[in-house]
Amino acid sequence: MFTHWRIFAVSHQKVFSVSVFFFFFFTMCYCRIRAILKRSKTRVPLRRNYSSPPGVVGNDVKSLHSVINPPVAKIRNIGIMAHIDAGKTTTTERFLYYSGYTRALGDVDDGDTVTDFMAQERERGITIQSAAVTFDWKGYRVNLIDTPGHVDFTLEVERCLRVLDGAVAVFDASAGVEAQTLTVWKQADKHKIPRICFLNKMDKTGASFNYAVESIREKLKAKPLILQLPIGEAKTFKGLVDVVNKEKLLWNSNSDDGKDFERKPLLEASDPELLKETIEARNALIEQVADLDDEFADLVLGEFSENFDLVPAEKLQTAIHRVTLAQAAVPVLCGSALKNKGVQPLLDAVTMYLPSPEEREYGFLQWYKGDLCALAFKVLHDKQRGPLVFLRIYSGTLTPQLAIHNINRNCTERMSRLLLPFADQHVEIPSLTAGNIALTVGLKQTATGDTIVSSKSSALAAARRAGRGEKRHGRSSEAESLLLAGVEIPEPVFFCTIEPPSVAKQPDLDHALERLQREDPSLKVRLDPDSGQTVLCGMGELHIEIIHDRIKREYGLETYLGPLQVAYRETILNSVRATDTLDRTLGDKRHFVSAELEARPVEAAAGMAVIEYADCVSEDLAQASREAIENAVHSACLQGPLLGSPVHDVAIKLHSLTIHPGTSTTMVNACISRCIQKALKKADKQVLEPLMSLEVTVTRDYLSPVLADLAQRRGNIQEIQTRQDNRVVIGFVPLAEIMSLPADD
Repeated sequence: MFTHWRIFAVSHQKVFSVSVFFFFFFTMCYCRIRAILKRSKTRVPLRRNYSSPPGVVGNDVKSLHSVINPPVAKIRNIGIMAHIDAGKTTTTERFLYYSGYTRALGDVDDGDTVTDFMAQERERGITIQSAAVTFDWKGYRVNLIDTPGHVDFTLEVERCLRVLDGAVAVFDASAGVEAQTLTVWKQADKHKIPRICFLNKMDKTGASFNYAVESIREKLKAKPLILQLPIGEAKTFKGLVDVVNKEKLLWNSNSDDGKDFERKPLLEASDPELLKETIEARNALIEQVADLDDEFADLVLGEFSENFDLVPAEKLQTAIHRVTLAQAAVPVLCGSALKNKGVQPLLDAVTMYLPSPEEREYGFLQWYKGDLCALAFKVLHDKQRGPLVFLRIYSGTLTPQLAIHNINRNCTERMSRLLLPFADQHVEIPSLTAGNIALTVGLKQTATGDTIVSSKSSALAAARRAGRGEKRHGRSSEAESLLLAGVEIPEPVFFCTIEPPSVAKQPDLDHALERLQREDPSLKVRLDPDSGQTVLCGMGELHIEIIHDRIKREYGLETYLGPLQVAYRETILNSVRATDTLDRTLGDKRHFVSAELEARPVEAAAGMAVIEYADCVSEDLAQASREAIENAVHSACLQGPLLGSPVHDVAIKLHSLTIHPGTSTTMVNACISRCIQKALKKADKQVLEPLMSLEVTVTRDYLSPVLADLAQRRGNIQEIQTRQDNRVVIGFVPLAEIMSLPADD
């Protein structure tokens, strides 16, 4: 996950780190002027119809009703992931335009892109929530999800990568691997997602193909397969070289939309230097792929060892596909989405090198024998249709009016409608098969991470098959094989109070927050036990700001936010023992509990408290008492003795426990909780502070003032790198010291 707690030593104090990469460009060098959306009568409407039948909007725009329904081998479920402002949404917009599903090229600055349909996204020019679109390209069906690049919304990337088969990692060619690129790359590694790299913005001042490739190799520890070379860089960028086919692709300078480009073979007479460079790059590519793929190595050494130029492009492309699927290397392409160069070859690479659903291995499918199995990975609320649940179908078929069983919640629901997602426009369809991403209406109980099957009997049959299979492998848990792995929810790092305009509006606020939590699991809401106020807990300032704005726009509530506070944690530094006895008589029944336990620090970051039992205790402990003890430990660690913050990285070991017959579990809970609080008060305590991984890009002239400023903010500088004419300062800074600083958008 992109957040976890770690211990660092800064200024001789223990602190904890949220390993979130935060990037900001120091504004002492220059001020970045944001584009302000112009409001005029000729402005493009915010809502466009992408699903009109042909003839209504002209024959140049495809209808979603005409999306092909190919076999599973021709389906590609992909995501676009990158650092903020690398060009993900612009690339997605070009995909839709060149595949024929939009009439005009949308622009992020104009606020008329397909996937950025929220008002907050169009005002800020950033992606806030992931959006799914479906289109076809040369006989392939592409289900694409455009994900956010801002660190506050990394959960959106996490839950989308969970259900995708491949990804396109977009890079700014002038910056290479950036802070959030590392985060999303690690998420893709965790879910074992094959990916290809697209070096975008090759026309940008300072763009460097070699630097970007080297940063992929050094920072991501990946093996780049160079499939394209740029013809020119920055202002001189005008086309690409296809290394595999030894061809050059040149775009017509008079074409406004980039549809017109010509593909020419490289010839010795016309392009001697470019041909020589391409042959060297192709030979290096063949050697690299041969080292990673045994089948291709046998082919090359057996038939083409004398001359690599004779290796057929089809054989090389097939080998690159296998290497990409095995995640042994990543193909690298380049272009400029904004200038409409290199997008069509990127689409070809998506269909050629990224896997189909049947090429991905899912062990649980063998238990279902073709029955329905799907994972709910996202929930939205529509004012007219109610909850909209996104499902990834792994096996079976979905149809409208189908009754489905939710294994996680052990309930049966009926799906009223089945839709094909296209950002905020959806088309109703009669059925959808395995390997696709569906949007369903009518599932009121289903939440993110739930496993969906056709019926309870189907789940029981799969459980029996899983039980037999696991016994052969020495395991006995049947249910674990049926539940698809959900999404890990990160711990919040900011919190603030939220109040309605009046007490009468409190139920409306509770209803709005309940819906928003269902949509966004990283948003936590709790009630302060002392003040009775509602507290919002989120992943960052922008995250909470967006939630506040959505409550106002979507639910019509003018709420008031308290000051934003950092979510601190507490821990202990030494081991302590404590005893407690609870003796109460209620009516004619005596309740007696006596406990002795030990609280000690845990060296490895363990998050919430670890519960241990001495041998003499665990032997005779009833299940009901065990549950009461675990509840007591977790509740006692919710508020530490210093600031009232949650207590982390501690282990609680129960050494002795005496329970009088007839004593209620509530009394056991109260005694254990009180004993833990005694132990925590006796121990040496320490407040844990969140650290941010910081990357500051600055010119050489302003390096000294930046270092001085970071020193005042208690920063810990790790290294200073050189990036072309700039300096990049990498280090850690306490989150409290950089609140309200502008991030690079």
